[in-house]
Amino acid sequence: MGDLLSAVWRYRHFITSSVRNDLKARFARSRLGAAWMILQPLAQVAIYSVVLSRVMGAKLPGITNEYAYSIYLMSGMLAWSLFLEVVTRSLTLFVDNGNLMKKIFFPRATLPFVAVGSALVSNMLLFVATLAIFAIVGHPPTLALLWLPLLTAVLVAFSLGLGLVLGVVNVFVRDVGQVMTVVFQLWFWITPIVYMPNILPGGFARVIAANPMYYVVKAYQDVLLNGRTPDLVPLAWMAVGSLVLLGMGFVMFRRAAPEMVDVL
Repeated sequence: MGDLLSAVWRYRHFITSSVRNDLKARFARSRLGAAWMILQPLAQVAIYSVVLSRVMGAKLPGITNEYAYSIYLMSGMLAWSLFLEVVTRSLTLFVDNGNLMKKIFFPRATLPFVAVGSALVSNMLLFVATLAIFAIVGHPPTLALLWLPLLTAVLVAFSLGLGLVLGVVNVFVRDVGQVMTVVFQLWFWITPIVYMPNILPGGFARVIAANPMYYVVKAYQDVLLNGRTPDLVPLAWMAVGSLVLLGMGFVMFRRAAPEMVDVL
């Protein structure tokens, strides 16, 4: 792991320039450019708000703001959008960069950090837009917002670890990418983002409790919606599990890298 971090530090300028080029390439011929990174998740929030706000609005105890459900949605979507982008980009990272891995010598371990950097820029822009909307609807931030960097770090570690494991397997079994598209759709709906967990029947509580994203999303909602310190015990377990998963992902990547180049 020390060699990995050392290589990443030596190639930090390569990583930052790659993130910059990646963002430029994604919106090269788009008139709105980077604004799409904000507009797409906000449009999804707006749709759910219009459809479900009257049904769910009364289910938020202790919140008097008339836009409480929209705030709840945006808090959860901020976490989910970062998770989904990191995992999906990592899932196809090695397949998409196959030619680069075969033709140019560089520490291949820098590729995941390029994906994470690009996702973090997108998420930061969405975060700024979220705070602006909160201010407009009369929901100013509190000091609990200081927990957000820690929550983001835990979420990135979990997302990148999962993405690396799936990305390595996807090089050898391309069906993984297709299967995960369906899995992510199901995963979204078993994570309390659009609905509150207290409206579910008792049996579903076990499914929710087994979902690691539940604890991160709930922590985001505690910080952004309720302005309070998140529950640290499950968050600590989540952090430990995320580091283990991240280490597993990099070990798999390092051991499989020579074979991956041949397959690609």
